[in-house]
Amino acid sequence: MRKTLFVGALAALLVAGALTISFAGTRAVVRPMRVAVREHALTDTVINTGKKGDSSGDLLTFHNPIFDATNSHKVGHDQGDCIRISPKAGTWECRWLTYIAGHGAIMVEGAFFDGRNSTLAVTGGTQQFRNARGSMKLVSRHGGKQYDFIFNLLP
Repeated sequence: MRKTLFVGALAALLVAGALTISFAGTRAVVRPMRVAVREHALTDTVINTGKKGDSSGDLLTFHNPIFDATNSHKVGHDQGDCIRISPKAGTWECRWLTYIAGHGAIMVEGAFFDGRNSTLAVTGGTQQFRNARGSMKLVSRHGGKQYDFIFNLLP
């Protein structure tokens, strides 16, 4: 009887410990945090999907290197796509992942403007950013050859 009770208590303790570790590991962003990186827009490619030239429905794809905020060390890369909404208004609707080596990826979606900065929604992430939400400020540098990505993440 004592042995059965001991084995049962040990099993319950192991299950409780496993659940605690499992749930503790699910919230990687535990407080508001800011992550700033810089994209070098080297591979941006526009594919005409209809009328020749810049027209609604065109597709923009990219996979660019990502550098730290000081622009001195490569820390990852991004990849994504945008659909041209209005050439006249200079608007695209975009979604992409920004991979930061050793930390994971942050997913964003929202409007990108040809001639001004924008703010996109953080829709999730992986690894250390797996529960992330919040926003990303996109700041154009050097005439659109580089962009600052300023993520304001919430748990």
